[in-house]
Amino acid sequence: MTGLTEARCLRRRASALLVVVLVASSAAANEPSVLDAAFDETLQRYKPQGLAVGIVQDGKVVYLRTAGELVAGEGRPVDADTLFKIASNTKSMTTATLARLVDAGKLRWDDPVIKHLPQFRMHDPWVTREMQVRDLLIHNSGLRAGAGDLMLWPEPNAFDRGDVIRGLRHLKPIHSFRSHYDYDNLLYIVAGEVAAAAGGATYETLVRREVFEPLGMTRCQVGAWNRDRVGNVAQPHTRQGTRNVPFRRDGVNIPRTTMDAAGGIRCSLKDMLTWVQAWLEPDERWISTEQRAALWSAHTPMPVTARQRAWNDTQFSAYGYGWRLIDVAGEFNVAHTGSLAGMYSYVTLVPGKKVGFVILTSGDGDEARVVLNQVLLRHFTSPRPHATTAYYADFLAREASDTPASAKAPNTSTRRRVPASDISAALGVYRDAWFGEVSVCPDGDGVRFVSSKSPRLDGMIMGVGERLLIDWSDATVDAEAWVTFAPARGSGPARMTMAKVDPGADFSFDFEDLAFERLRDCDEARAAQGE
Repeated sequence: MTGLTEARCLRRRASALLVVVLVASSAAANEPSVLDAAFDETLQRYKPQGLAVGIVQDGKVVYLRTAGELVAGEGRPVDADTLFKIASNTKSMTTATLARLVDAGKLRWDDPVIKHLPQFRMHDPWVTREMQVRDLLIHNSGLRAGAGDLMLWPEPNAFDRGDVIRGLRHLKPIHSFRSHYDYDNLLYIVAGEVAAAAGGATYETLVRREVFEPLGMTRCQVGAWNRDRVGNVAQPHTRQGTRNVPFRRDGVNIPRTTMDAAGGIRCSLKDMLTWVQAWLEPDERWISTEQRAALWSAHTPMPVTARQRAWNDTQFSAYGYGWRLIDVAGEFNVAHTGSLAGMYSYVTLVPGKKVGFVILTSGDGDEARVVLNQVLLRHFTSPRPHATTAYYADFLAREASDTPASAKAPNTSTRRRVPASDISAALGVYRDAWFGEVSVCPDGDGVRFVSSKSPRLDGMIMGVGERLLIDWSDATVDAEAWVTFAPARGSGPARMTMAKVDPGADFSFDFEDLAFERLRDCDEARAAQGE
């Protein structure tokens, strides 16, 4: 079968699915009260700005519902064609792209990464030689969770994919290679570049060619695109008091991002239901049975949490290629989440029940997606009368209240601006091997920290008791950092390290892997800039 014929056949099936989507509200008549109650209760409890939910069962869309606005107060409704950031649900599309290349004989899962990217280096030369394509996908590198993510977020910044590949050699592991699960984004960017090298096209071109086009996912976007030409694009929101407020809104021209292969794709609910259908009803013309098995095999063990045991009687948890794998009440479950500031997603498949569902949100929707997904999961696996939205939401609230004080953000309300004279010996320009230069220099009546390559990481040094923290000027940078200065010893330079103020902050604020050395003083820096 030719590639063109293959694409037409798969698109025809996708089109048939979309026809079903258009009549989904009537198809859901079997149990609308249960599903609608879960949807309504989630809206009422968490008040996300936008919410889109769809369910596929036995080859049909049995539920589809949306609520909210693209932008709060502007009146444009969210619908099944609205584009949401799917964040890390991108990873399964990256691995599907790689699986297609494996089927085509263009690479192997056990190929050394350096076969395709000779410039690739990890901190340990042995790991550099031994790391295979498969290792890029299963979070077993030995790096800290989120290591190096400050090259990706907050956006926009000046880091590119070459910076990521060059920076990896400077990130020191905290575990042995292949011994421990810790979530990683940078190596998915490397995986995207491996795909590009093996496939002879950019990552963005490949994922369109190998995923979007053959499946008929016509609304999904990756790389550079025009917001107004595509239209119907949800924007990130955050909760301020009783209101959802948009932030980091898209410009008209949306650029390609460094992290596209790890979390840069946007899709509509309709397209995500097409994606779910492609996995629930396998088609050898797209991905072979052998490669599907590889994607859904347990490659890295993951810990089973107390919550998973309480909610789902879970006995095992593992990571496949771009998918998380667990058992839920005896049923094999394949799922993944996606998290970016102001947007959250959840994709869940229960192959044994021929059911899958998609949750897309804009706003502070982390708990909303977890609770709603759990209600749906139990409904379609092993229903429990008490397993309502309120039950799971209250469980999360109790879990948060039981968090020990040592794992919570400390009280920093006594913060005060630190005058330059108080830390004069620490002032200067510093450099970290992977993050680049930052300045810690006088600014008005205080001291300002400024990153040269990540402009949102700009803030004033504040004193809290005997400690110093950075109060970021951009309120959407929601993880403050402790900063510690160590004076020069012997012939060595002065040093600076950082750490999250809130131990529970997003691990992508990877301050702990920064190791700055002082390069020069502030007067020299200003002179070089012609000030």
